[in-house]
Amino acid sequence: MKVEVCLSPALYSFYENRDAIVVVVDIFRASTSICAALVNGAKGIIPVASIEEAKVYKAQGFLVGAERNVAKCDFADFGNSPFDYTPDHVKDHDIVLTTTNGTQAINVSKDAHSLVIGSFINLASVVDYCKSEQRDVVILCSGWNNRFSIEDTLFAGALVELLSDLDFDITTDSSFAALSLWEQAKSEPFLFIAKTEHYQRLKKHNLLDQINFCLSIDMVRGLPILKNGKIVLKE
Repeated sequence: MKVEVCLSPALYSFYENRDAIVVVVDIFRASTSICAALVNGAKGIIPVASIEEAKVYKAQGFLVGAERNVAKCDFADFGNSPFDYTPDHVKDHDIVLTTTNGTQAINVSKDAHSLVIGSFINLASVVDYCKSEQRDVVILCSGWNNRFSIEDTLFAGALVELLSDLDFDITTDSSFAALSLWEQAKSEPFLFIAKTEHYQRLKKHNLLDQINFCLSIDMVRGLPILKNGKIVLKE
């Protein structure tokens, strides 16, 4: 069993493995928000790539989360903040979601053997699933507009570290690079993240309060998994 880290959705075709588990990660903030919504009682998340698709669902009466370039779209019920998806708003509802990066990554990797959503807040659940399945793992970093992002790569490094303890092969360059970055950052990840582009984007929009939550490890138990086009909690 090997672990590879794909640092951008634009590179996914070079890592595609139809027999592998794909762990899609978008720490700031789609994968964190998906975990929060499902743990807070949402029935499922329907990921769509475009604003136009989301508007069609909205016209049909669905609740919609939509974000572009950090900001909530004006037609949407929710943005891309994990704090938006509270039990009183999401319980027993399907939610359509489109985001700048995370839902794009889901779209390109949806044909994998299994696709799960990874975040720091459900890290242990991701590890447990990979351990139980005993398959190759591709960690797909959503990045920013197909570019490299540090926060997603840090999560990849944290997951690589834990899977290496379970005898997964981490000899690929991308896995080694992600692990090396995590080893530098893990003692004080918030301070490390403060150097990054996405930190500055969130700061500009007065969203720094979300960073600590998004970097908190194992806040929830639960594994979002794609089933028939909808992301649900694995039973």
